[in-house]
Amino acid sequence: MSVALKSWRVNEGPKHLIMMVWVAVNVFLFWRSFMLYFSGSQYYYLHQMLGLGLCISRASASVLNLNCSLVLLPMCRLLLSFLRGSQRVTSRRVRRLLDKSKTFHVACGVTICVFSVVHVCAHLVNMVSFSVRYSEDFPALNVAQYRGQDPRVLIISTVPGVTGVLLVLVLFLMFTASSYSIRVSNYEIFWYTHNLFIVFYIILMVHVVGGALKYQSNVEAHPPGCMHSNLSSGSRTNHRAAGEKGEELSGGPQMVCQEEARFQTHFPQTWLWVSAPLCLYCAERLYRFIRSSAAPVTIVSVVSHPCDVIELRMLKRGFKPRPGQYILLNCPSVSSFENHPFTLTTCPTGTNETFGIHLRVLGDWTSSFSLLLLQQSNSSEILPMMQQRRYPTVHVDGPFGSPSEEVFNYEVSVCVAGGIGVTPFACVLQALFDDWRQYKLRRMYFIWVCRDLQSFYWFADLLCALHERLWRDNRPDYLNVQLYLSNTQGLQSIGEERYRFLSSRLRIGRPKWSLLFQEIGRANQIKRVGVFCCGPKGISKALHTLCNSNTHSGTAFEYNKESFS
Repeated sequence: MSVALKSWRVNEGPKHLIMMVWVAVNVFLFWRSFMLYFSGSQYYYLHQMLGLGLCISRASASVLNLNCSLVLLPMCRLLLSFLRGSQRVTSRRVRRLLDKSKTFHVACGVTICVFSVVHVCAHLVNMVSFSVRYSEDFPALNVAQYRGQDPRVLIISTVPGVTGVLLVLVLFLMFTASSYSIRVSNYEIFWYTHNLFIVFYIILMVHVVGGALKYQSNVEAHPPGCMHSNLSSGSRTNHRAAGEKGEELSGGPQMVCQEEARFQTHFPQTWLWVSAPLCLYCAERLYRFIRSSAAPVTIVSVVSHPCDVIELRMLKRGFKPRPGQYILLNCPSVSSFENHPFTLTTCPTGTNETFGIHLRVLGDWTSSFSLLLLQQSNSSEILPMMQQRRYPTVHVDGPFGSPSEEVFNYEVSVCVAGGIGVTPFACVLQALFDDWRQYKLRRMYFIWVCRDLQSFYWFADLLCALHERLWRDNRPDYLNVQLYLSNTQGLQSIGEERYRFLSSRLRIGRPKWSLLFQEIGRANQIKRVGVFCCGPKGISKALHTLCNSNTHSGTAFEYNKESFS
């Protein structure tokens, strides 16, 4: 139980701590703003007019300000990559925490949507209150032009009302298009709607300058609820009732007003919250655009692999990625605005300056891109295409950090791949083949699950070459390869003689994860084992659960999931 608790603390502790702090800050901001508008003397008359609608609308606005600023930071890819690679961030726990940036981005996004609903509902109540409780004594507080004015007219005739409607529409499009089903079935819809964030922030900046809600600026000269000698008899009666409440608020006897109450709008606090993160994000996006466009990318070769997979080898001057990182690929001939993430499967070395990716043809963008790469060729052999032709122009943005970089920082690592999810580990295997001695890693378990037998040929040569090198270096136990073919129909095997090593490691069926973890735990007692996963959600969930609940042999399993932010 103590080992399981230790594993849970390592895997979930920092994430939950950050989330608790984030929730606490949200609760604090909500409560502070609520109480300020509920009992603050400068908002006394406004609160009399609007009631709890004022408190809830402003409290929810404080939460929205915080999260509209935080939601951008996890998407600053260069900043995260710098922190991951910088010597200032030496703790593995901190680096692993950076891998949760996408989760934090989603949490902030959901919070924005939820509190936007609260904010809108509260302001709808406020619009009704502005109409019903029109103030004759303090005309400056009114948004309505007369008592009983249609609240719908107030919404469409004021800057906060019109921009609020537009913000709701933009946010609705962004939120619905971010669902898992749309991202998987049509990534382009997700991409274009998510980039409406630019429109969202522009409208937000205009929304907060509307000045519908005002505070009293002369509280000392005009205490809340004080009596004014020039009030009419009818107004005097109403003001006397307000004065009794003002007396309770001030804790003393009712005072006589020295001057008329004056009201003015707040300086937009949203600007203070959002300006710095928004400028940082926009500056990074501009820098990345210039960097990716300035340095040309040359496509060196295109290789067609089985199961609709294409290998792309490229060359870019000054491009120095690390194994495990990924890039964003843009092809203007397909779409000028879309950038798609691909893990590097080959990094430049001292003898070879090219880098490569493997992409699976799945979806509109990859289908169109593959047609441009493979035009006038019907070859499906695993051979470089030697026909002389011009390849389409591509732009590469990156590289960016990912959890797979941490594989080398454990003495024992378990790399689990599902199908094309093998790509983050291909570059790791290539780096080990080049020089495995320079890394801290001393044992690697490589587990690859595929539905089609032909998929194993994508990196069959690399696996066999690494196995042979480790045998020559007298370290046959360094790499433990296990291949699983999930399609159990028919007898299938890797028959080629040169792939005899892979044939001996091939198993039909799915891995028994619990038994596998027990075996790894017994072989690596009292150690921290890094578990890395890139594959279907089912595999990821099973591994995550096992890492948190393992109680065998005193081994702590630290879970790392590959995720493109």
